[in-house]
Amino acid sequence: MAALSVFDTPKPDLAEAEIANLLQVHWGISGVLKPLVSERDQNIRVDAGPGQFVLKIANRAEDTGFLALQNAALSHIAATDPGLGVPHLQPTLTGAAMAHDAGHGLRLMAYLPGQLYSAVAPTPALLTSLGTQLGRLSRALRGFGHPGAHRPGFLWNLDDVAQIKPWLADVHADHQALIARIFDRYDVRVLPFLKQLRGAVLHQDANDNNLLVDDSGQVSGIIDFGDMTYGRQINELAVGLAYALLDCADIYKTAAPVITAYAAEFPIDLAEAGVLFDLVAARLAASVCISSHRAKDHPGNTYLTISQAPALRLLDRLDRTNPAFLAAFARHAAGLAPVPGHDAVLAWLNSPACAPHGLFDIDLNRAGRFVLSLAKDAPGMQFAGDPVGHWAWLESEFASQGAQFAIGLYGEDRSVYKGDQFKTAASPEWRSQHLGVDIFIAAGSRLHAPLPGKVLSVVDNDAPYDYGPTVILEHQAGPGGPLFWTLYGHLARETLTTIAAGQQVQAGQLIGFIGSHQVNGGWSPHLHFQIMTDRLDQTGEFPGVGQPSVWPVWSKIVPDPNLILRLAPESYVTDPDTPDKLLTRRARVLGPNLSISYANKLKMVRGKGAYLFDHTGRAYVDAVNNIAHVGHAHPHVVAALNRQAAILNTNTRYLHNTILDYAERLGAQFPAPLSVVYMVTSGSEANELALRIARTVTGRRGVVTLDWGYHGHTNALIDISPYKFNRKGGGGKPAEVEIATLPDPYRGPIKDRTVAGGVAYAQSVAAQIAKLQAAGLPPAAMFAEAVSGCGGQVFYPDGYLAQAARHIRAAGGLMIVDEVQTGFGRVGTHMWAHQLQGVVPDIVTLGKPIGNGHPMAAVITTPEIAHAFANGMEFFSSFGGNPVSAAVGMAVLDVIETEGLQDRARTTGEHLRQGLQAIAQTDARIGDVRGMGLFFGAELVRGDGTLDPATELAGAVANHMRMNGVLMSTDGPMDNVLKIKPPMTFGLREADLLLAALQAALADL
Repeated sequence: MAALSVFDTPKPDLAEAEIANLLQVHWGISGVLKPLVSERDQNIRVDAGPGQFVLKIANRAEDTGFLALQNAALSHIAATDPGLGVPHLQPTLTGAAMAHDAGHGLRLMAYLPGQLYSAVAPTPALLTSLGTQLGRLSRALRGFGHPGAHRPGFLWNLDDVAQIKPWLADVHADHQALIARIFDRYDVRVLPFLKQLRGAVLHQDANDNNLLVDDSGQVSGIIDFGDMTYGRQINELAVGLAYALLDCADIYKTAAPVITAYAAEFPIDLAEAGVLFDLVAARLAASVCISSHRAKDHPGNTYLTISQAPALRLLDRLDRTNPAFLAAFARHAAGLAPVPGHDAVLAWLNSPACAPHGLFDIDLNRAGRFVLSLAKDAPGMQFAGDPVGHWAWLESEFASQGAQFAIGLYGEDRSVYKGDQFKTAASPEWRSQHLGVDIFIAAGSRLHAPLPGKVLSVVDNDAPYDYGPTVILEHQAGPGGPLFWTLYGHLARETLTTIAAGQQVQAGQLIGFIGSHQVNGGWSPHLHFQIMTDRLDQTGEFPGVGQPSVWPVWSKIVPDPNLILRLAPESYVTDPDTPDKLLTRRARVLGPNLSISYANKLKMVRGKGAYLFDHTGRAYVDAVNNIAHVGHAHPHVVAALNRQAAILNTNTRYLHNTILDYAERLGAQFPAPLSVVYMVTSGSEANELALRIARTVTGRRGVVTLDWGYHGHTNALIDISPYKFNRKGGGGKPAEVEIATLPDPYRGPIKDRTVAGGVAYAQSVAAQIAKLQAAGLPPAAMFAEAVSGCGGQVFYPDGYLAQAARHIRAAGGLMIVDEVQTGFGRVGTHMWAHQLQGVVPDIVTLGKPIGNGHPMAAVITTPEIAHAFANGMEFFSSFGGNPVSAAVGMAVLDVIETEGLQDRARTTGEHLRQGLQAIAQTDARIGDVRGMGLFFGAELVRGDGTLDPATELAGAVANHMRMNGVLMSTDGPMDNVLKIKPPMTFGLREADLLLAALQAALADL
């Protein structure tokens, strides 16, 4: 569709002999002449000896100043980009750029070979080369200026579309409304920003008959500089793109390579990209108006309107495509941010300043969930088109999977969108890629605003497959930050009267209810939730699905809603290795006596702080894992491990600063004379070493141990662990071991928690010492946990360990306190639980929390004992105290100190104690609540006034709480004690979640 210009003067029509004479007179050449098609000039191809040329004979009415502009531009291009395919002027015999004869301007140019673009089928390579050539042309003309380029009233200048509007009346009545909308679009989207756009001298007419294509299918030449003008720089690309898009199958696939290649040669800015497609449409609309007007004046010239049909078809497609989306697409194709504010919005959503409230009354992060795909042939798709059947299927899945909601995936390419509203004008591709996250949940569920903002709209998009009642909220990404929006679709009609447009809402405020299939567009009850960084000038409605081929653009306009939902990433994938499958593998490859928790087995894949995440992304409050002492995957600990592992890890046969720094720091946590540190790799190894030290130093083998004590899994430790040797599979007590009564003030024979009770219980230690002595096996040591874990989280009566230490020392033995579970500030008031008892042990063993899950442990003793142990036999632990372990240990102490975890344990523990006691006051089945800090036990009994253990109830409570997202377990001789020993990052919120889950379990059981 060439730019048309009709003059009253006829086109030149010189005879062949005249032309030959002009060539000889002015250029001194002769050759075979061949007329070329032209609109207002006479063009002749000249095949001469020196080469091939084109002689251009200008119309007498042509402004010579304009011809001078063209000549100057061609000369400028030849100097700035000699390889660019534009005609090169051949100077006359006098050296002039052109000659004059009989009123005509004469110019001879080098002939450019190739076929017209209009005769070649477009390919991606051809489109790319078009963009490259136009970009090079813009770059070559950069800095070029000429008085002749300023052409007031030039009809084809896109800077002045207003002058064309009066001719709208000349357009066929069937198309006037379309052209009028395009002009209105120009007035709104282009005109106010014209002064912001760069200006330049332009070729202005890169239509398909002014472009040449070489044999390789690449644009190789740009001809006809007859429409040159000064205008907005972006007009150059807009004109070329307008013709490239005529009758293309897919606007996006056609435009992208042109824009990208152009911008690679000549970068465009955000403002230019934002109006590019509006200028494309304006060029086409101007062409229709101009040709219609001229056809009115020249009714016999069918050429004037023959090219309107493809322009009108393209205009109709552009008119039905959101112009703001086209602007975002153009920015993306040009290598710019599709939405300028996108990055700032995401940065704020990811920042601590953004603290979203939950969407529903249930906590989605902790509720059971599963992924519900709506792709073809996915489970549940047999109910496509049957929302009632689909919801019934969903409810059965909820029950079987212990779930409270299902997740429809962001970015999923779906097969369920069948309405005409999912067709697109710009492309044959349907909109099918999901732009939000679906939360399938019961109809009527209350919906809350996640962030403060303003209600942009509350409307009922009442059409099949549409949203039904829809809320859009407007938010700001921090003070002075860009706006963004959130959309909530498929709601109940009650929503329409819950909030109103213009209303301010706060985070957590009720904004609606989930709708049933009768009102939500015909879908199973669910929420469609999405974020928009650009609302594309829409209000009340916004696409919920986009075209897959332009997903890179859509994903910036509508980013991942999990920025607000903040569900674990595992929530959005279906793990093929389910717990059932892993159980089968486990039974085949691991020892069968390796225990596993809960009736419904858990597959844990990640931890963070006081939470563990299963393979579905569900977060569980971890109330039992005292190994991850400063929280699962604490970044400071992980960084220390990674940093040292990347430098050196070796054994203690070499000198290294870190182990000494750590030993000094750890030893300083104990009262004198405890100060010497032995580093090992596990609590069992620590207790084994402590036993060896005691037997070596004293020369004895006898041991007094507490009933239900557990100290490790080695043979020697099982021999001093009644929890092992006196239970199923155990071999009973060895001769050199005697068992002291567990000082349990609740279930034991002495119901006294005071010092008197402690002294009374310690008489059992004296009695067992006497037995060993009578058997000729005087004690080397007494082994006791600082708090009895396997005995049921039993805190001893005051002073018990101090009195027991007096007895064992009087008999020549050592007092060994096992702090493997209870140390490092867990009890809140003290760093070590034995300090509650007023005792300074001879040996203290540490494990579990010392490395936050890293395999390390320690034995702490006095210099005197350490010296006595050094009897010539070497002590060596291959990995004990290696630089990595020492660095990890240092990091754990860092976190305990800098984050105040001991004080936190004290505060949280008191809150937890009060909560547990409050529940116990209303439920007699909680017979005893004992503990402090973050080490608690709640012993369950039948509730009939006796101490009969409620073992089955305890197991049922633990499993019920597991299903409600809180992990606890049971312990004690009768397995009826709920034990609570969480990571130290466990805070008031987690304590309240635990208490609520416990109340719910007791209420249901």
